[in-house]
This record gives sequence, C-alpha cells and structure tokens, in this order.
Amino acid sequence: MEEFIVIGAGLAGASTAWHLSARGHQVTVLERAEPGNPLASSHGSARIFRYAYPDPLYTGLVVRARRGWDELERVSGVRLLTETGSVDHGDLRDPYRLAAGLAAHGIEHDVLTAAEASARWPGLRFDTDVLWHPGAGVLDAIGTVRAMLRVAEATGNARVLTGRPVRRMEPVAGGYRVHTADGRTLDGAHVVVTAGGWLPTLLGELSLPAAFLDRFPPFEIRQEQVFHFPYRDLPADGAPETVWPSFIHKGSDIQTYGLPGGRDAQYRGHKVAEYKGGPVIPTADDHRKGVIEPGGRARIVDFVSRLVPGVEPEPYAEATCLFTLTPSEDFLFDRVDGITVVSPCSGHGAKFAPLLGELAADLATGAGDVPAEFRLAAHAAAGAGR
Repeated sequence: MEEFIVIGAGLAGASTAWHLSARGHQVTVLERAEPGNPLASSHGSARIFRYAYPDPLYTGLVVRARRGWDELERVSGVRLLTETGSVDHGDLRDPYRLAAGLAAHGIEHDVLTAAEASARWPGLRFDTDVLWHPGAGVLDAIGTVRAMLRVAEATGNARVLTGRPVRRMEPVAGGYRVHTADGRTLDGAHVVVTAGGWLPTLLGELSLPAAFLDRFPPFEIRQEQVFHFPYRDLPADGAPETVWPSFIHKGSDIQTYGLPGGRDAQYRGHKVAEYKGGPVIPTADDHRKGVIEPGGRARIVDFVSRLVPGVEPEPYAEATCLFTLTPSEDFLFDRVDGITVVSPCSGHGAKFAPLLGELAADLATGAGDVPAEFRLAAHAAAGAGR
C-alpha cells in the first residue's frame, strides 16, 4: 500500500509531491495525461506573480510563497520567476487600498498619477491613478511543474504515473483504493486530491462522507481565452520583461490582465486576457482547446486598441485554458479521514505554487493547518450569506 497518493500533477499536485517527499513520505502521483498538459490549468510559460491583493490574507501568503520560489529555484537550479513589476489600475481598482496592504507587509510600492504612469510606460495608457510594485513578475508554470516533480523524484520518495485518469475511489482496510480509467487500481493510506477542473466531476466518486460532501460550494468551470499581441518596438536587448510590466486592469466595462508572453509568445508580444471572459462549460472534459469565442476576441482587441498602444491590436497567437472558481474565489483546502481535497484555483493560484504543497502536506499529515477561510465551513458560511 502506498503511503500517499496524489491525484493530479498540476501546480498544486506537483507542489504537494515535492513537499511530502522532502519530508520523507512515500508519494505516488497519478496524472490523467502528462504534467502541465495544455488541456489543464497549469500549462504555459507565462503567469503573473504579484503581491497586490485587496485582502491582506493573500498578500501575506504571497510573501510566504516568494520564499518558496527562492527555495525551489535553489534546489532545482532553474530560474522560474522573472521580476517585471506590475501596475494596477481601472475605476474598480483602488490603488490606495492595495498600497496600504503592501505597506503592512513592507513591500516596495508607489502610487502614480495616470500622467506619471503613462510617461514611465508609454506602451500602456492609464486613466486612473496607478499602483506600481516592482517585486511582481512573471512565472514559468510548466517549468515549475517539471522542476517540482523532478526534485520530488530525486528524493527517491516519489514517482509519477502518467496517463492515469482517476474514475473513482473506495475505502479499503488501512486506506483507499483508487481506480483509474484503464481498469488498474492503486491502494493508498492517504489520498490528496488536486484534480483542478476535474474536481467537481470527481467529487461524487471519492467515497466522501455525505456531511463532508454536502458542504462543498458549487464550482464554476470556464474556458478562458488568452491572446498574444506583437510589440510595436521590441527592446534593444530583446527581453520585453525589462521594460514591460504586467498589469491588472479592473474597469466597469471590462476586467483584464496582461504580461510579457515568454516562450508562449516567442518573446515578442504581450499576453492579454479578459478575467472571467470565457464561456462557462459543464465539465472540464468539455474544454475545446483553441476554440475561441469571437465576442471575447473582439472585446480584448478593443481594450488593447484603447489602453495598450505599445502593441499592434491584432493577435498573432491565441489559446484557451481552464479556470475553476469557487463562488468566493477563495481557495479550498479541507480534509476528512485520510482524504485531503485541494482546489487553489479561481484564476489566481499559480503565484502561490510553492506554498500550495506546503499547506496541502501540512493538512494531509496533521503537521499544520491552513487558513480558516479555505476550509469548507467558511465556504458554506459564505454561501449561506449570498
């Protein structure tokens, strides 16, 4: 019998395997396809790392996560996070509230007028005050997954089995029996479920106690759409991240984010997307990779035409990805008996990747706890209040 089975090898699952194996636990990871595959949520070379959150809980967790990024880069020998700085603006984004949260954690930042920001970053246009914090950046998601799994396997305590979509689970003496789609089974004393967009479908097949299962919030799965726009003028050194910050724009008309596109964009364009702009889909299996909704493309092209003058307003590449959201957009971590369920999604989990596995390992082993806001009781209470 395995000591720990981790279901899913995305950022959360890979991080969990890394932390459990580093603590001396034996871990087997079951991945439905390949780690970081393009049909899931943890693929690609460019995701935003930032500290600015209206909720101080998350800002504090980013500080902890940054220490984890430094440690992962040290043990893996791979550069995974590049600092570009980040700007927040838009009539629904309060830069002064964000600045107060950063100040409370000693994070370098500044608030600029629209004119000051436009002069500093002529590739962007602003019509509100702007929060700037230079410690933000871009992280390599697929590189992170691979680094975590490689470090975990190097301990001799972890193995990764690919092409193993999990269909159901049942209790057996001393633990649980996990059934995969090909008819094979694997027994484990403890199971950590990090199934991402497939979690909502899988929940009913995990033999969870009814009282525990009933407390789960409804999940929303979206097929989000991202677009890459070519820079009008590439920097002389060919490295866009040296002069282009990432951005968060929350306006009453549209909410967007953008960042240097990295390998995904051949290092020659900015990645821009509308937050929660893609269609809601029934299940993760309904994700049709690369099928773009024309209305979503038109909204982003219009936004770029108005507020990102430093790029050509015609995307040269586009893609889709899965967003799995809770109603509150808070992460979900909880445990019952030997089963730990982890869903740090809601469109903002990647930046916390090294910390996710630490929290999951603490919860699964009983070595520590997770923020109360992430437990099912908090999600249930939030649902009752809506």
